[in-house]
Amino acid sequence: MAHVSDLIESDIAQYLKEHEHKSLLRFITCGSVDDGKSTLIGRLLYESKMLFEDQLAAVESDSKKYGTQGESIDFALLVDGLAAEREQGITIDVAYRFFSTDQRKFIVADTPGHEQYTRNMVTGASTADVAIVMVDARKGVLTQTRRHSYLVSLIGIRHIVVAINKMDLVEYSQSVFQKIVEEYQAFAREVGIEKVTFIPMSAFKGDNVTAPSTNMEWYRGTTLMGYLESVEVDIDRAERAPFRMAVQWVNRPNLDFRGFSGQISSGVVHPGDKIRVLPSGKESNISRIVTQGGDLDRAVAGQSVTLTLEDEVDISRGDLLVESANPASVAKQFETTIVWMNEEPLLAGRTYLVKVGTQTCSATITDIKYQVNVNTLEHTAAKGLELNAIGVCAISLDRDIAFDPYKENQDTGSFILIDRLTNGTVGAGMINFALRRSHNITMQHVDVNKDGRADIKHQKPCILWLTGLSGSGKSTIANLVEQKLFAMGRHTYLLDGDNVRHGLNKDLGFTDGDRVENIRRISEVSKLMLDAGLIVLTAFISPFRSERRMARELVSDGEFIEVFINTPLDIAEQRDVKGLYKKARKGELKNFTGIDSPYEAPENPECDLRTAGYSAEECADQVVEYLKSNGYLG
Repeated sequence: MAHVSDLIESDIAQYLKEHEHKSLLRFITCGSVDDGKSTLIGRLLYESKMLFEDQLAAVESDSKKYGTQGESIDFALLVDGLAAEREQGITIDVAYRFFSTDQRKFIVADTPGHEQYTRNMVTGASTADVAIVMVDARKGVLTQTRRHSYLVSLIGIRHIVVAINKMDLVEYSQSVFQKIVEEYQAFAREVGIEKVTFIPMSAFKGDNVTAPSTNMEWYRGTTLMGYLESVEVDIDRAERAPFRMAVQWVNRPNLDFRGFSGQISSGVVHPGDKIRVLPSGKESNISRIVTQGGDLDRAVAGQSVTLTLEDEVDISRGDLLVESANPASVAKQFETTIVWMNEEPLLAGRTYLVKVGTQTCSATITDIKYQVNVNTLEHTAAKGLELNAIGVCAISLDRDIAFDPYKENQDTGSFILIDRLTNGTVGAGMINFALRRSHNITMQHVDVNKDGRADIKHQKPCILWLTGLSGSGKSTIANLVEQKLFAMGRHTYLLDGDNVRHGLNKDLGFTDGDRVENIRRISEVSKLMLDAGLIVLTAFISPFRSERRMARELVSDGEFIEVFINTPLDIAEQRDVKGLYKKARKGELKNFTGIDSPYEAPENPECDLRTAGYSAEECADQVVEYLKSNGYLG
């Protein structure tokens, strides 16, 4: 079994040739913390003779310093590479390791067990063929066991091994093993996991890892390595699926060549095949399949190629090339399942960037239908998703995209959510299906447009978005600006935060989620008024940068003017006309901006009004002067 071959010394070329044609299996180890995931991988590396002498010497030395196994080698240290991991005896980051046997090559991902690192586990599982779910025989099925098993099922891993580890610490008891098997099988049925292999083992002692255990003669099943070497992975499944290739790059090295480069995610393609470009729907035939090594007669899933077409077709990065007879769907609104990976919660109404394949666009979470309780599998109502939460959400994109449901094609049915401010990945999602309203609702053409409405008013429409703390002077300054514009004969409308909450937004409170929805509605109303040719003034605290950016991106460049009413907290609190700060300081008013709810000041506002040094009248004059000098008043 161990990967040691005489060919290494006698015929290295033949050895490499045999090694090249071995199949590759990707698998992950997951489960709760301290279940022995890293120890198991270390044991596999050790038993497969994939360690150099200096590595073995180093781990023996480290075992004395960081080890948890007394005088014995702590195999977990072969994988836990971060200093923090060694000091705490836990896995934090995803660690990838390669090893091989005479039968197969392997890439294993050791994923963390702590709940706060569930996002790392999702990363490791995204490319795996097999999942090994570790269970501590002393503790049984725990919350994190259920969470990881649910995620494994959600991601679509079809081969699952439940390795019931540390059997040596329960005296190799068959009854303990059987009890855990029954408990896990009951959970597996609920989440739709159809086939599970159970193996009792001791990663530390080596029982049933690579050789049958003499301590558990009651077990007649396979060893873990025996399973990994023999499990049948459907490597041809991707090739049998319809052809899909996301365009990564339009390859135009000279005037005589135009190709479209990308990696084939599924299917097979030949010169002459008819393909469709989505979302545009235009069709053509494949002319050539170009690679660095020359043209191909056939390309399959997993290959990176450049395709040329027989016709001149407008294709850009992000477009999806598909089999014409079996195309993907096109839509902009979806039901999705999202795994949230950020400390800041996901909120309905908030906008993010979404990346589907090579396409990046803007997305709004329009509804959180429910959150999944991974312990009970109950569907619970939720206004937001916290770190590591799993929810079913409706999302709306700013444009049509091509997709397949995740269950049909994981590449074209998966996406990530990106924070617009930090560019950090905050969530991973799977597309379940397109919402019907996405197809049933279209934009109705009208002949009178925004430019025409603005022309008869002799003004350039815009949104003056006043933002600042409570008591900063937003409403006062906005009112003065509107008076001055009205006196000049300009057509305006003022949307004030308090007034709007008496009608349009009277159903909203002051939680983060309600604040996001409050601004989303105001942004949409402001856009409609802008389309009417008006100069729209809004006076809202609007504490979050992401929502102000969302409002800005709803309209064209130059139509959104951010006005920061820059009043220090102590001055705003001194004014306290409504007595709100006093109530907030006493704890009588929850989620009050500046006290127990954050205010994110604008970073580059068009107007920065420092009210500590100017009167409200002077501040209003500054805004009007900005409009005059930038051509908004004709």
